[in-house]
Amino acid sequence: MLFDHTKIFVKAGDGGNGSMHFRREKFAPFGGPDGGDGGRGGSVYFEATHNLNTLIDYRYKHHFKALSGEAGMRQKMHGAKGEDIVLSVPCGTIIRDAETNELVADLLDSGERVMAARGGRGGLGNVHFATSTNQAPKESQNGEPGEERWVTLELRLIADVGLVGYPNAGKSILLSVVSAANPKIADYPFTTLVPNLGVVEIGQPRQGDGFSFVLADIPGLIEGAAQGVGLGHEFLRHVQRTRLLLHVLDGAALDRDPWQDFHAINRELHEYDVQLAKRPQIIVLNKMDLPDAQQQWPTLKAEAEAAGYPVFAISAAANQGVNELMQFAASQLREIEREEAERAAAVPLTDMQGPVLRPQPDDAFTVSKEDDVFVVRGKRVERTVGMTNQQSEDSMARLQITLEKMGVTKALEEAGVKPGDAVRFGKVELYWGE
Repeated sequence: MLFDHTKIFVKAGDGGNGSMHFRREKFAPFGGPDGGDGGRGGSVYFEATHNLNTLIDYRYKHHFKALSGEAGMRQKMHGAKGEDIVLSVPCGTIIRDAETNELVADLLDSGERVMAARGGRGGLGNVHFATSTNQAPKESQNGEPGEERWVTLELRLIADVGLVGYPNAGKSILLSVVSAANPKIADYPFTTLVPNLGVVEIGQPRQGDGFSFVLADIPGLIEGAAQGVGLGHEFLRHVQRTRLLLHVLDGAALDRDPWQDFHAINRELHEYDVQLAKRPQIIVLNKMDLPDAQQQWPTLKAEAEAAGYPVFAISAAANQGVNELMQFAASQLREIEREEAERAAAVPLTDMQGPVLRPQPDDAFTVSKEDDVFVVRGKRVERTVGMTNQQSEDSMARLQITLEKMGVTKALEEAGVKPGDAVRFGKVELYWGE
């Protein structure tokens, strides 16, 4: 079963708390602070592997959490680091932030890895707060909370050539003839319920004298597929990675015109993704072993050639014309790969197109009022408050000074905060002036 999209929650481990400890050995009357730092929390990674071909591992389990770091201890001993977790996904998996739809990673090759949630830093022990005027600091830091987020996983099969066309056009038979794939084949529509992949070998690729490519059978495309009609809306995503399309037409369909079928499917591809309609296509009229297909061939050939499309007549069931079709597809694919390499080499590095990233400085923050609660949002300020030990008067005094230096105090006062008002920093809620 192909399970190709899901939504999961990932949570990195929190950093361990720093230790507030003092030396109390018999012969060290002025030993001073010796609290160690907390360990960093474990991070969550996604890694692509060729050993998987679906996302079925994430169908029933949707929450994944890395281990938190251990707390620091006396004698300046640091806490142990939390263990990372690595979630394996198939090659071709796209990872997006579920809330913003921002692309996190597109993992194409086996071994590619991306961090989806970073583990929190360990808190500092009281040994770091000792000064010449404060030789016995009674403060330490809490561990930084680990990042957490909902992400969507979407698998798009990695195939060089895609077979598209109406159900029962013979795509599965063609795939089974030219490769070792074994798709389900029957004489009724929608037999194929999941995309199938097969490797087509031209010549002797394993001996260095030939060419091979991956061929995908994309099922369920009918008119209206882009809006969810039939099964096509479930599998159109798998066409997006292909470089070449073989558009298989049913030459024996008495109630449909093959040329009209060709345009109907192309409209669905265009509506789903404009770039798909621009993909190079080879028109293939199948079932030439039947009289009806033979009658339609001259008209279809003339229309296809007039439109500038290469066109082939085959019988997948009788294995007629299939080798010539695969030879031509391989030559077209080689040409496409050569053109892609030339375009990539001709583009200067300074002219490469891509998203313009304008990260906000860590010190940036915003103040808003939501339901009688003042909410302060900002990476550094949320981290600072979250790592403050609220049980320590010295730590809270330091937090007050830090907020004043960052300009948070002034911004809250300008927003109208009064003593006793609730102020929320991330997940921590404090009462102003207390």
